[in-house]
Amino acid sequence: MLMPDSRITTNRHCRWLLTTLLLLLPITAKAEPIPAAHYQKNLERAITALDTLQQTDETETAYGYEQRLDQTIAAVQEALPEHQDVQGSDEVCNVDNSWLHGALKNLKSVSTEQRPEKLTQIIERLRALEERVAYERRPATTADNKAEKQQKLESILARPEYATEAKTPSALARLIQDFIRWLQQFLPTPVQPQSGRASGTSVVVQVLVVLLALLVLFYVVRILMARMGGRRRKRKPAKSKARIVLGEQLKPEDTATDLLSEAEALARAGDLRAAIRKGYIALLVELGDRKLITLQQHKTNRDYLNSVRSIPLLHSRMGALTDSFERHWYGFIEATDNDWRNFRSRYQAALQTQN
Repeated sequence: MLMPDSRITTNRHCRWLLTTLLLLLPITAKAEPIPAAHYQKNLERAITALDTLQQTDETETAYGYEQRLDQTIAAVQEALPEHQDVQGSDEVCNVDNSWLHGALKNLKSVSTEQRPEKLTQIIERLRALEERVAYERRPATTADNKAEKQQKLESILARPEYATEAKTPSALARLIQDFIRWLQQFLPTPVQPQSGRASGTSVVVQVLVVLLALLVLFYVVRILMARMGGRRRKRKPAKSKARIVLGEQLKPEDTATDLLSEAEALARAGDLRAAIRKGYIALLVELGDRKLITLQQHKTNRDYLNSVRSIPLLHSRMGALTDSFERHWYGFIEATDNDWRNFRSRYQAALQTQN
């Protein structure tokens, strides 16, 4: 991955912001410094907002996209001003974001064909910067503590009292062994034949006893297996557990209809941004109930969208809903009544899609 060259000067007391993508300048106390965590959060929001510019709605006009581009760039520039004081662990650092403002200005002036490449470069640079800031903010002793804990655990497990014992036979195996020992006391003791003469009666008796033992053993095993199978069938079904979808914990009894009703209530209260998020979660729950997707805590909205790629019409309609969700929940674009109405109609259209 190629990254643009940048000139770096490092403040000796600000190691947590060391990166090839920032210019650290002497402290100029023009405004109250923001915490490093706040600065990292602004980077994350800027990345998400710019990433939404890489997707376009199928109903969005070129003029509408240009308006969205201008609004997003203005919001990113406001969140990350050209010069900003950031409070580190020991010192206050003045961060120079002028490269970002220049790149965004250039993004507006280049041709439509060149924008995707320029936008990708800006996003990659911001991601590298955010990862570096997150790395520098981590506790310094995390790796050391892990190594120390692992070494202590290994020393404990090496003690004799924690040594792995040899596995003992199962209850069924012990039962079979006891039965065989009990049966052996009824078997005749082998008699050595005298000078080439064999005892035919002894051989016949031994064969009959062995066959009888095998028959009894088969009967006992069959009874035990039948009882074990019956116990398995009588087990009560596991209770439904709470689900976590896109970071929101849902009750086991929550349905898509319930969630959509909550979204409608939020929209009537004027919280359109939260209404779109709740409506998108309702869509995922409905698709999960229809077995079209699998709800899992670690999955993102893009993971769910990729799950329905095999159903082109549903994928297209869900893609528009996903773009709206990302734009208004993760991005800086304010939701309007018209945005909610469009989301609501697309929601209904997506549910009417045939598999």
